[in-house]
Amino acid sequence: MAKKIIITCAATGSIHTPTMSPYLPVTPQEIADQSVAAAEAGASILHLHARNPETGQPTADPDVFMQFLPDIKKRCDAVINITTGGSSLMTLEERLAAPTLVEPEMASLNMGSMNFGLFPLQKRYEDWKYEWEPKLLEATRDVVFQNTFANIEQIFKTLGEGCGTRFEFECYDVGHIQTLAYYLREGVIQKPVFVQFVLGVLGGIDASPQSLMHMKATADRLLGDNYQFSVLAAGRMQIPLATLGAILGGNVRVGLEDSLLIGREQLATSNAEQVQKIRRIVEELGHEVATPAEAREMLHLKGADKVNF
Repeated sequence: MAKKIIITCAATGSIHTPTMSPYLPVTPQEIADQSVAAAEAGASILHLHARNPETGQPTADPDVFMQFLPDIKKRCDAVINITTGGSSLMTLEERLAAPTLVEPEMASLNMGSMNFGLFPLQKRYEDWKYEWEPKLLEATRDVVFQNTFANIEQIFKTLGEGCGTRFEFECYDVGHIQTLAYYLREGVIQKPVFVQFVLGVLGGIDASPQSLMHMKATADRLLGDNYQFSVLAAGRMQIPLATLGAILGGNVRVGLEDSLLIGREQLATSNAEQVQKIRRIVEELGHEVATPAEAREMLHLKGADKVNF
């Protein structure tokens, strides 16, 4: 049967750096323009990070977020989803500063602490636009991304209870699904639970069909009919595993945060280009793409009129 599939677009993230692609949005205007174009192409949720406009370095500064959030909201009706992950080099207080201020409809939530290895990316480049780029990548060799149980509970309390924000629960391995299931059993979170299977980050589960099937089987067993899932795969497996996710009855996520590619060794020229490609695949599979209004209804979101921007 045909079903409505939510396309999430993650526009810029904190993994890739300006040297890696000239198409990576960095300034508030670039982030806004590419996000709006992605929404027009079919993305009903926009997953957003911020960057220093001068250097492209990831930032948690609420003032930078506020340079593009109102613009995006004014120009499209997509659900705006703010990261609470930021980067592994940010403190929890830094990561929560922007979402606490803007009280978004959705926020991402990494379901555990983990090694988050970006350092292998250094091998692919010799000349860097900025000194901070290889340093940031190398720092991930000896840094743990921290989201302890106490951290997760603080995010629930601050954003979930305090702001009415619902979550994109990012699960990088099956242990994260176990943690999510625990909080569902405890009544800390309410269904429908929107689970983002994240595959292909060094330190988490690999990006393969077998791993996706294992993640889904684990979620089916532990979460039952209380959840919807989406598939995010890093790098070249982005489109293949998103396609498999749609075949399995899930939703999909694309964007330059997760992959810089549109084809084999071919850089995507925009986020919208990736959205257009996965939308075409989803529709050729016989499914319909959810509108922002339908996504809000499917995920029980509070509505764009109840955010603080």
